[in-house]
Order: sequence, then structure tokens, then C-alpha cells
Amino acid sequence: MTDQENLLGSDGIPRFWYNIVPDLPKPPAASLHPATHKPVVADDLKRLFPEALIAQETSTERLIEIPEEIREIYGLWRPTPLHRAKRLEKALDTPAHIYYKYEGVSPSGSHKPNTAVPQAYYNKQAGIKRLAIESGAGQWGCALAFAARLFGIDVTVYMVKGNSQHKPYRRIAMETWGAKVISSPSEETAAGRAVLALDPESPGSLGIAMSEAAEDASNTADTNYALGSVLNHVVMHQTVIGIEAKEQLKALGESPNIVIACCGGGTNFGGLSFPFLADKLKGKEMRAIAVEPELCPTLTKGEFRYDLGDNAGLTPLLMMYTLGHDFMPPGIHAGGMRYHGVSPLVSHLFNEGLIEARSVQQSAVFEAGVMFARCEGIIPAPESAHAIRTVIDEALRCKEQKTQKTILFCLSGHGHFDMPSYDDYLTGNLHDHELPEEQLHAALSKLPHVEFRW
Repeated sequence: MTDQENLLGSDGIPRFWYNIVPDLPKPPAASLHPATHKPVVADDLKRLFPEALIAQETSTERLIEIPEEIREIYGLWRPTPLHRAKRLEKALDTPAHIYYKYEGVSPSGSHKPNTAVPQAYYNKQAGIKRLAIESGAGQWGCALAFAARLFGIDVTVYMVKGNSQHKPYRRIAMETWGAKVISSPSEETAAGRAVLALDPESPGSLGIAMSEAAEDASNTADTNYALGSVLNHVVMHQTVIGIEAKEQLKALGESPNIVIACCGGGTNFGGLSFPFLADKLKGKEMRAIAVEPELCPTLTKGEFRYDLGDNAGLTPLLMMYTLGHDFMPPGIHAGGMRYHGVSPLVSHLFNEGLIEARSVQQSAVFEAGVMFARCEGIIPAPESAHAIRTVIDEALRCKEQKTQKTILFCLSGHGHFDMPSYDDYLTGNLHDHELPEEQLHAALSKLPHVEFRW
């Protein structure tokens, strides 16, 4: 075994997901019913999710056993490799040791199947025939289309219009796995029609697509909703990333000083960092950095408030950092990072000062992505390149300070379906913009007034 590539055998596939909630010094705030502002109970969620996932969403158990059928499917690509980026280290002339957990080896090319498979499994167990979902850049749509096909479940994907036009190959991949893809906002739902009535040329957003998918699921008896990010059970499923990485690094005699991942809805970041934060909560020194786009700066410029999870108010009120459910993010190339809020668990950790957050501009992100590709050979997804940007910055800081630190990051997916974005960068057609403060203030001013305290 070398530190260039460390593959665990099939016995290394985790047997449990890790739930960080019971380890937190202070419990996170309860989700609230959007109409009554009272804490959500299981019956409130049954129109969207199967009972098994509702139980996981509200669980206070530290470890949740992974069913063997799910572990067997995980075995198609898990355990995923841990690589040391020695060529990048050399190019940066840094004393830092840089490791990355590569989730792009999954069938759909990203970390999303880690939760798509269990969500499809539990819905199949509950007798559900169809799933309605939203998808931004298409990673979640691809993952669930793949996973649902394994269990014989139909899928309808409401894909953000701007991304469906800019990333057609992910739409084609979804359709190849048998999913029906609808550009959002659409005429198929009341939520979509309401948006189009105000702006027929709306490029859409994850919040709008979530409203359409939730409305579809609520109005159809044999259909459920499946969410690829944000909620507790989704973050928990992704902890297989960090659990494996801990064992792989342990075998190499390494332990990370800094853990970094991009952060849109928060499950990629949580999936890698939460198993390591379990040690920090016990007193170990380490840093965890969530990296987001400068044009969708939820943690760095948002407010920690109760807000709706979607645009139309069909989902619970979540205590999270938010830019406002009406916020319409610019059409950045990292389409999977355009959600107005962040996972309540990630938000809680940030509010408690247990993690850090950075926001970065597009040009710096793609500069880092190109450098990584030229050093390590893998073209990263634009989302993943946000993490790489911060990894490079931290590695250069190690060089300046002449300190050796171990940096771990999640390479959450490859960029093979994102080549138009790289083409824009390489041809000089990708530009940085500042987020208008008035746009941010306008969206935040519409946040719901909630007096509930926990």
C-alpha cells in the first residue's frame, strides 16, 4: 500500500452511517410546519417521505445500520479511493500533505449515489412507484435516475432550466437511465406556472424546482419526494465518505489538520467532515472549511434564520443560514451550488463556531480546477474546484509559514459533463461579478417572521 492510492477492500465499506446530532453540545433547532410554525412531527412528512427516512431524519442514535442490500450496491464503487496529490504538492512547492477522497468513481460520477441508493431502497420498501425530484446541475438527477432503476422505480426530474440548457449531457444521462426530465420552471405545476407568469424567461432555481417536485409528489398517491441535499438523513448517508477516509488515513499514519469541501446544500461537506468533527467535539484540534460561490454566499453573507426550504412554501421551515427563499442566484457554472440555504446541521455547526466558511469567485475556482487537472489528471466538477481553490490557498499558507499540515478534501465529482464551463474559462469568456447588495437585502427582507424559540 502506498500513499499515492489507498483502496480499502470490500470489507471496508462502512456498516453504519454516522449521525452527528447526539454528539453536539447544543441540539439543533427543530424544523417547523410552514403554516402553524409548530415543530414538525412524523405525520407532517408522510406525504413526501417513507417512514424509515422520517425516522432517520429525527433520529438521536449515533450510528444507523446500513442494510446489506444497500452495502451490496455500494460495492459497485465503494470504497472510493483516497489519493495523495503529490504532483500538486510539487507544483505548489508546499510542505503540506494534500489528500483527496475521489467520489467521481461512482456510476453517475459524483457523491450523490451515496444517498440516492438508500432513498430509492426505502421508498421501494414502502411500496412507492415513482419519485419526483429537483436537480440543479444534474448530479442529483443522474444519481437518483441510476439508483431508482435498480429498484424498478420511475423518476420525474424537475431540472433547473438554466442548467438543463447548459448541461445537456446530464439530462441525456438521466433519460438513458429511464428518468423523465422536465425543465423548471414548467407549466406542469402550479408552482412553476406562478413563476412563469411573473417572468416567462426565468432561468429557474433549486428552490423553484424543489417546489415543483414537492407539489408533484404531494398530489400523486404512489409518488414520493426525494431530496439530494440539506436534510439530516441525506447528510447522514454521505458520511460513508468521511468514515472511509478516516480508516484510509489511519492506515497511512496520517490525520488531517484541515478538512475542506465545497458547500451548496451542505451534504458533500457534511459527509466528509462530520466523522472528523466527531473527534474535534472530543477535543482534537482540526479545522473544517466549507467553500461556497461568491455569487451565492449563503454562509458568509446569509442570515441564520428560519426560512422555507423551497420557493412556494411546500416544505418545512428550516433553521439555517439563508439568502431568502426568493433569492434568484446568478447563473454560475457551479449549478449544484445555487441553493438559497444550507443544511440545518452545517448551519448549526457554523453558528456555534465549530467550522469555517469561505466564498470564492468563478475565475479563481476554474484556475484551481485547471491546475489540478494538469497536475493530477482528473478534471474536477466546478463544484469540487471550489474546494481545490481553498486547498491551494491553505497549502500556499503552509509554504509561507514553513509548516507541514495534512489537508484532506473531497473531490466530489468529475467534470466530464461540464466542459462548456471549462471552455468559457479557457477562451476568456468567464467573468467575475459582484452580487448586488440590493438583491440580497430584497430577498432577506421577505423571510418569514417566526417567533418560535428552541
